[in-house]
Amino acid sequence: MNYISIKSPNYSKKARNREKIKFIIIHYTGMQSVRASIKRLTSRKHKVSCHYLIDRAGKIFQMVEDNKIAWHAGKSKWGKLRNLNANSIGIELVNKGHQFGYQKFSKKQIKMLIKLCIKLKRKYKIKDSFVLGHSDIAPLRKSDPGEKFPWLELKKRKIGKWYSLSKKRSFPKSFNVKNFRNIFFKNLYKIGYRYFDKKKSFKTDNLIVRSFQRRFRQRKVNGKIDLECLEISNNLAKNN
Repeated sequence: MNYISIKSPNYSKKARNREKIKFIIIHYTGMQSVRASIKRLTSRKHKVSCHYLIDRAGKIFQMVEDNKIAWHAGKSKWGKLRNLNANSIGIELVNKGHQFGYQKFSKKQIKMLIKLCIKLKRKYKIKDSFVLGHSDIAPLRKSDPGEKFPWLELKKRKIGKWYSLSKKRSFPKSFNVKNFRNIFFKNLYKIGYRYFDKKKSFKTDNLIVRSFQRRFRQRKVNGKIDLECLEISNNLAKNN
């Protein structure tokens, strides 16, 4: 693959072994243009970076070498791992994001992302369950890559996790709504999500539910646990 090299100064100088690389984390830039995105990702002041940036025309910019730790994930958790910069490859997609006018990702952009992910998965033996969005690992802070990101399209190319619901329901329609919360969050914990208590409710639960919906139930992101969310989470937890 051809990359345009634009080096960011924002990375940990000590090299890491390839065995340390376990995740691919997908982001959107949330900025007005590719120029603004590059400026931010190379700014010593802002201290953020990524390994790869893909613009809307499908051009791939390599900003940090794979064997160096880029600063893209921030405070984060997935399963037993914390602060995932050390264990991940960060990929930024140029998109204005929710703040500036959230766009559909371009076909060329997704095509090149798929090629890059296939290469990285093979090279570092990355599991599908470890191809994640920024909001999966930091749901209290982040909403990217968001509900317009085509996770199902990636899954068709064997990238990332998805669900497969049968016509037979796991739960009856008459299922007690009061039990939704505990079962749903137990499922999320099995899948890998964190930042919640499996038994006790918190105000931030809404953000966790929205993060799940942006990934797996994109047509309705309302932060409410319904039977469909429960079914999807149950299927993912059983097949994790």
